[in-house]
Amino acid sequence: MKNNCPELSFPSKIYRGFGSINRIHDISKKLGQRLFIIGGNKALKATMPLLESQLADLEIVVEAWYGGECSQTNVDKLLKQVNKEDIDFIVGIGGGKALDTSKLVAQALDLPLLTIPTIAATCAAVAAASIVYDDKGHYLDFCLLKQAPDFVIMDPQIIAQAPVKWLSAGLADTLAKFYEFRAVSETNPESSLNMSAYNNGQLCFDVISRYGPDAIQGVNNDQTSFALEQVMDAIFIYAGFTSIMGVGNHVAAAHGLYNGFTVNDKTRHFGHGLLVGYGNLCLLALENKEDQHILDAIQLAKNCAVPVSLSEIADLSNDELLEIADAAVATSDIQSMPFPVTSQDLILAIKRIENLVLNFK
Repeated sequence: MKNNCPELSFPSKIYRGFGSINRIHDISKKLGQRLFIIGGNKALKATMPLLESQLADLEIVVEAWYGGECSQTNVDKLLKQVNKEDIDFIVGIGGGKALDTSKLVAQALDLPLLTIPTIAATCAAVAAASIVYDDKGHYLDFCLLKQAPDFVIMDPQIIAQAPVKWLSAGLADTLAKFYEFRAVSETNPESSLNMSAYNNGQLCFDVISRYGPDAIQGVNNDQTSFALEQVMDAIFIYAGFTSIMGVGNHVAAAHGLYNGFTVNDKTRHFGHGLLVGYGNLCLLALENKEDQHILDAIQLAKNCAVPVSLSEIADLSNDELLEIADAAVATSDIQSMPFPVTSQDLILAIKRIENLVLNFK
């Protein structure tokens, strides 16, 4: 998606760290008293009790499930539930699809938005973009938005309560900010914005390499930690800023392969970041990186509990794999690679990763 003269939009304030969930009352002093809350069912059930004391003086005009997919159908359903004049601001609570849906609703109503991620699986809480699917979860488009969320609350005590696989997904999706931007720019970004995005991607890689495994171990033990806070910064802030500042396509084959996975019922709901994480390895194979370079990436992925083989994702037939590859190479993400990629190229890359993992020590 080309954008040669981007308008940059960043959150006006990001509250981070323990107790940041308690800042909603401060935000309401700036934005108003009447809320439209949108979220995932599990996210709302887990988070709303934590907000009870703060919401006592506020009015929840509507509290709604986002619909299960970030689709235009669900956005339209949500828009029918409110009149813009009755709402002061929107609160999005949940994972990437819930937050992406809340961003589209906020843009349609031209209202301020507060995002509260309950899993650290993507940078959706910060990024000025939404990934749009059809009602069945098939990838459709990457939608650039006019406005990033106005406020963000990222509290580790909430993130640590979520299943660890979602943290793994976030680590993998954030590593893609480095792997993919490096591939797209060929390590030599031309514009200052892309230079900044590239350096943020490198920072994402460095933080996750250093703190990712410890963050996973802590959440496995139901503990928050210094390491978790550091990787949350990478997943939400640095990855989000990378997305905001990248001019033109700044995702590549890793996300392209994920988009392909959405056409298959076995893989569609496995988890965006987890599938992107496997795609990171296939991207390196497409780039014809040396075996040791890829083995190092496999080790980092394994340390972060990211799948490194198809057997960890689904049992796919050759026909299913070809269908996935065909869908992947048709997307703009793979087409942004600095060289042509065919379905056969992608399948050969997948087979190379499978062989390396099979012999991994």
